[in-house]
Amino acid sequence: MRKRIALIVWGALAAAAAIAAPALAHHGSAVSYDVDVAKLTTITGTVTQWVWRNPHCFIMFDVKDASGNVVPWTAETSSTQSMQGEHGWSRTTLKTGDVVTVTVFPSRAGTPAGLLYKVVGADGKVLIEDQSRLPRNQRPPQAQ
Repeated sequence: MRKRIALIVWGALAAAAAIAAPALAHHGSAVSYDVDVAKLTTITGTVTQWVWRNPHCFIMFDVKDASGNVVPWTAETSSTQSMQGEHGWSRTTLKTGDVVTVTVFPSRAGTPAGLLYKVVGADGKVLIEDQSRLPRNQRPPQAQ
């Protein structure tokens, strides 16, 4: 009887650990990106790839630096569900060759990467401005 109870307890603990592991693996954005509004970085580049997958979508784009060298950048977005449901995006919203102006919270590691805040198309149309990324005290009233 004791062995059976111990086996049930260990089985329950193992199941709980397996269920909790994915939740523990996810991190907040502030771990990887500097989410200080004063650090927002805006750059213009050409889309090389629009990665539509979970848990996060990514915009890959090339940016010319001050010396004319091409620097590959990455902007991390939300999940496919969030991008589609909250922002109206799809796997075809961006295409290779699209010129976009991207505003990101920059990588804490200093790499050419960031957490997406805003994308403006070459025609000046705002494709996304994710105000949920802003600290609550800096959001417009309708975004809180």
